[in-house]
Amino acid sequence: MNIEPKLQAIEQEFLEIEAKMGEAASNPKELANLGKKRAQLEPVVIKYQEYKKALKNIEEARELIKSGDAEMEALAREEIAALEPEIENFNRDLTILLLPVDPNDEKSVIVEIRAGTGGDEATLFAADLFRMYTRFCERQRWKIEIIDSSTNTAGIGGYKEVIFRIDSNGAYSKMKYESGVHRVQRVPVTEASGRIHTSAATVAVMPEVDDVEVEIKQEDLKIDTYRSSGAGGQHVNMTDSAVRITHLPTGIVVTCQDERSQIKNKARAMSYLKAKLYDLEQQKQNSEQASERRGMIGSGDRSERVRTYNFPQNRITDHRINLTLYKLDAYLDGDLYEMIDAMILAEQTQKLQDLNLDV
Repeated sequence: MNIEPKLQAIEQEFLEIEAKMGEAASNPKELANLGKKRAQLEPVVIKYQEYKKALKNIEEARELIKSGDAEMEALAREEIAALEPEIENFNRDLTILLLPVDPNDEKSVIVEIRAGTGGDEATLFAADLFRMYTRFCERQRWKIEIIDSSTNTAGIGGYKEVIFRIDSNGAYSKMKYESGVHRVQRVPVTEASGRIHTSAATVAVMPEVDDVEVEIKQEDLKIDTYRSSGAGGQHVNMTDSAVRITHLPTGIVVTCQDERSQIKNKARAMSYLKAKLYDLEQQKQNSEQASERRGMIGSGDRSERVRTYNFPQNRITDHRINLTLYKLDAYLDGDLYEMIDAMILAEQTQKLQDLNLDV
């Protein structure tokens, strides 16, 4: 696959954008749009310019070999021997930079965690996952906003479900690999005999979308308000601040009661609904494409078992890429980086294989 024409076109586009940015100094909106496009192209252009410089150095070294000077010839051959592996690396890196980009990667996300099989233990595991993602977001300096939650009525601190928003450009690019069934193997705190139990929780990660991507007709909505049952003090319980929105065509119901303001709760609930509708359409497309996908990093099906957390062995295993790490304690404290990097590499490898290329 000859990527040179594509790289030349990107470099030319980059230079044209830089010229336009100089002309658009008095138009902040246009300048911001141009700046965003420039930032997207810049990594490719920088790598391509480094690649061209390395090629030029090799060409100059080859000319020195013809000089007739034995010492210069020896030095030139050494330089070529050092640069040729770099050219291979440049080709690989540039090919990866040209791979199709997920259009949702730069978006904020809405995450759902729901307790699955396992009773009270599953709700405790759902709480563990929520804390894990919270700690990861703290490391990333990402802002988290809870949209809705339902706690375990037994009073042991677990979650039947918790829905929250992660507000950060690029959150989806790292969080998208979390969707699916997460399974835990450990001795529950409620287990007197010390037996290891297996429980599960389901995670759904949805990109946040805007009005352009999802059209919602007002007549398709049923909006109810009610008194919050969550935390927030007397004020929450005395006013109808909680909001429930039902999308009549699909039957999807979303709620938000975390804020004291009904207006804020409605805005969050609408954002959640848009993400759910967009995700529904994405899931349909994934199902239609499933037979064509090679499944290196999973099918995208929410019922797919993606990860196992084994407490007795301090082990976490991702079943999609067959990676096992023995650092469960650090992982649950938000150190997700090694797993995320492995998932990104697996996705890049799959895309390269789909293009009949080698990493």
